[in-house]
Amino acid sequence: MAYLKLDHVDKTFTRGAATTEVLKDINLTIEKGEYVSIIGHSGCGKSTMLNIVAGLTTATTGGVLLEEREVNSPGPDRAVVFQNHSLLPWLTVYENVRLGVDKVFSRSKTRAERDAWTLHNLNLVQMAHAKDKRPSEISGGMKQRVGIARALAMEPKVLLLDEPFGALDALTRAHLQDSVMALHQKLGNTILMITHDVDEAVLLSDRIVMMTNGPSAHIGEVLEVALPRPRKRLELATNPTYVKCRQRVLEFLYERHRFVEAA
Repeated sequence: MAYLKLDHVDKTFTRGAATTEVLKDINLTIEKGEYVSIIGHSGCGKSTMLNIVAGLTTATTGGVLLEEREVNSPGPDRAVVFQNHSLLPWLTVYENVRLGVDKVFSRSKTRAERDAWTLHNLNLVQMAHAKDKRPSEISGGMKQRVGIARALAMEPKVLLLDEPFGALDALTRAHLQDSVMALHQKLGNTILMITHDVDEAVLLSDRIVMMTNGPSAHIGEVLEVALPRPRKRLELATNPTYVKCRQRVLEFLYERHRFVEAA
């Protein structure tokens, strides 16, 4: 039984008389604890696919099942971390995370337990020291850490990452990738991530889902990344499996790019 399943998902957007088919017959199963990345050129419907899993957009046909139950609206069992941190600027770091904790655990945890749980999740992403700061007082990388803490604090069944490191500088990005890898190793959570970055996809994922170009984008190929965990980025640079996986993704994307130029 698949943990998370996208079953014959199509998505068409209609604006006035014009209709655009963004996704066509998407079939994907993800196991519990698996880290899966979706990669493809701009406009291939990656974010639409993630939004359908999040329940923010409904599929035109087909659907999404999480533990055999249909997903058709947002819920705390699926937490999203967007590229822009989406923290509330008037709240402190602590309050931003606490907001999600209160929403999900108001009945099942006491006030003291919710406080401890908020701090626990800030500690997981090394942000407890900045708990009283507001988003305007911390760096972009720190904001994303808080966004990840807020998502983790909801104890979601699936963590959805929409290019979470896309707006960060290379060094911050590397640090956050390492943090997410360590968290995945520690918590064993199920992660579905969108990325444009080939190295990021190979470094973090168990499988990489490669999308064809839109419109009517579909899954072109799914690549298994057979690298043992924990993974260390410096050791991987010369690892033949890593190099081979990286090359395969680049070839796929390059072929698709050529296909677009020829059209």
